Amino acid sequence: MLEHVVNGLVLGGTYALVAMGLTIQYGIARIMNLSFGDTIIAACFATWLMFTGLALSPILALVVLVPAGYALSLVVYRFIMKPLVDRAPDEGALEVDSILVTFGLLFVIQGVLLTLFGGGYTSYSYLNSPVNVLGTTVAANRLLALALSLAIGAALVVVLFRTRWGMTLRAVALAPQSAPLYGIDTNRAARTAFAIGGALACTGGVVLSMFQTFTATGGVVFTMKALIVVILGGKGSVPGAIVAGLLLGLVETFVAAYIDPGLTLAAVYTVFLALLLVRPNGLFGKA
Repeated sequence: MLEHVVNGLVLGGTYALVAMGLTIQYGIARIMNLSFGDTIIAACFATWLMFTGLALSPILALVVLVPAGYALSLVVYRFIMKPLVDRAPDEGALEVDSILVTFGLLFVIQGVLLTLFGGGYTSYSYLNSPVNVLGTTVAANRLLALALSLAIGAALVVVLFRTRWGMTLRAVALAPQSAPLYGIDTNRAARTAFAIGGALACTGGVVLSMFQTFTATGGVVFTMKALIVVILGGKGSVPGAIVAGLLLGLVETFVAAYIDPGLTLAAVYTVFLALLLVRPNGLFGKA
């Protein structure tokens, strides 16, 4: 029982971590990034290359890939997203345009990954030793993944809710039309939010690669689950993404362990639909 709880929290923590990135991108920049999951997969392969080719641990890979994800996301925003932002007459039009453009970007990233790594499943062994936790055995890499996910999530919540810079970003998310009246540069906030989302996608890829196999075509699964977490938690709510991600991971793990692994997706959508009937705006969304 405890083993399934830990495994569910590990999986849910990873979902929460990646969903926080998509939440920030959508909530602040108003960009629905369908290539988000493929960025995660690209980070998985980059971590694998560093581990197998350069003998760098995933922890060191984080130090390299997180700033790289931030910088590359700034470039993508400057040359691909910013023109959409400038020409969009309203937020609705920007959302539609961003969906279409990032849908194309999804296939670009996926095509590059297929060319470089093929379509097979990839993994590596890192800290795959058993650890006794309250009488149950859990792999050390899963415990590390959970610790990293919770630590990064907590740090992000503190930054967003306890710093002036974080409050500026939240102000743009809550009132994008009014924020400029208080001297807030909304364009800069959107650019920063998109870059933070890219950095979190790379963080999620590194964490995920430590305990799961991955393939070049698997990005769409993580985009879909991140979207579910974003909607369940409440659009733009980072605490909501954390809670919804943990809930999703626990549901998947317990259904796979006690009912049928083939029903995990059905269970996720059942919980998704049931919660939306009770809370149409998500767990932490405005009523």
